[in-house]
Amino acid sequence: MHSGRGYNEVKLGERYDSALTLTETHIVLGAGLFGDFNPLHIDQSFAADSRYRSRTAHGYLTSTVMAAQLGMIFHGTAIAYLEHACRFTAPVRAGDTLATAWTIAALDAKPKHDGGIVTLTGTCTNQDGVQVAAADAKILVRNN
Repeated sequence: MHSGRGYNEVKLGERYDSALTLTETHIVLGAGLFGDFNPLHIDQSFAADSRYRSRTAHGYLTSTVMAAQLGMIFHGTAIAYLEHACRFTAPVRAGDTLATAWTIAALDAKPKHDGGIVTLTGTCTNQDGVQVAAADAKILVRNN
């Protein structure tokens, strides 16, 4: 099995991009998984009268789309996902294509763990180029 990127293989300033189109199914499954049945997410009549004028995806869902990319980049090398802080800046709806970009902002060697902490900053934009979220993350990654 091929491993993801190791701590010894990444460089400061390196960037990773991905995209995913969020569907109605993502939102419905998210409501069930999170136990968050807020009518802004599941009730179109209620949401139509809100400031957003339609249903929106859960913030957790946008955050998870962003975090999942890191899980794939560091699959098999990640020891622990240490931190994830996300700021939501615009609503996300079913049908939006979310483009995530992560950039390595800092590297902190941890020889005791045969690797180090990778600190990343990320942005998530929709198909119109509107930023919908920004995040910071830290992952403890082993060397390959």
